Amino acid sequence: MKHQVLFSLLVFVAVPAMAQDNNRTILDPEKVTPDYHIQGEYFGELFDDQKFGMHVIAQGDNRFKAVVYPGGLPGDGYVGYDRSFGEGSTEDRVTKVSSESGDALIQDGVAEVFVDDKSVGTLRRVERKSKTLGKKPPEEAVVLFDGSSADHFTDGRIMMQDLLLAGCESKQKFNDHSLHLEFRLPYEAYDRGQARGNSGVYIQGRYELQVLDSFGLEGENNECGGIYSIAKPKVNACFPPLTWQTYDIDFKAARWEDGEKVDNARVTIQHNGIVIHKDLELNKGTPGKYAEEEGPGCLYLQGHGNQVMYRNIWVVEN
Repeated sequence: MKHQVLFSLLVFVAVPAMAQDNNRTILDPEKVTPDYHIQGEYFGELFDDQKFGMHVIAQGDNRFKAVVYPGGLPGDGYVGYDRSFGEGSTEDRVTKVSSESGDALIQDGVAEVFVDDKSVGTLRRVERKSKTLGKKPPEEAVVLFDGSSADHFTDGRIMMQDLLLAGCESKQKFNDHSLHLEFRLPYEAYDRGQARGNSGVYIQGRYELQVLDSFGLEGENNECGGIYSIAKPKVNACFPPLTWQTYDIDFKAARWEDGEKVDNARVTIQHNGIVIHKDLELNKGTPGKYAEEEGPGCLYLQGHGNQVMYRNIWVVEN
């Protein structure tokens, strides 16, 4: 089938001349290496009218992996199956990511794709933004962090002038509530899996919504958007690292009578404006912070050894 095509990528990207930096953690988008300009999301039409998306994922030392999505990008047209995969490396500013069935030439952010030496269309590099990015708190909101002070958090630390570093918990506790926050993952191309931009948003300090650099990954319960050990996201909506991302959470706390739980907590979550959990029942607490119990709980932003940054955090109590 045409939409099952997996092509190799011949990539040439015009970027400022600079040496590859082997620094394993980059926090500032202004200090990225050339590989970062190749990494990203691509979108377009192939075979005259069939939409495709593509993720190109930096692996360090000029190496890349690629994922091709029939129908478009995750959360924007991808049909949920028949992904294709490739990998490769860069030599003399030319990147080849190879597979079994074709080639693509990418220059200045435009990829022309070839199958059997015949052009079948182009994909263009895009930079998506969350629909809820920069969302303003309503008047009744409890603003936990606006960049000016970390005083609402125990162990709160401000980094890069106005960003909150992972590894803190709110002093105020909440029952039913809606939460908005924004997070940015570090660029850690040399790391893999749970070592790459790992943190977590613990609702009431009891239920972990995973934060991880899961760009181009499967979308499991221990990856970005997953409720750890409970449910994987309906869509892996993770953007590339160093891109601001959003979580919007509507949470209904568990109900208790005489010290016994009679109703489980429930949650609806949007990741980058895309619904990834809808009225999901949380039948247990998740490990890593506080046990599930009666009463209000804090917002815990897990510190896991990675420099994940947060901003624009506010809560509306329901």
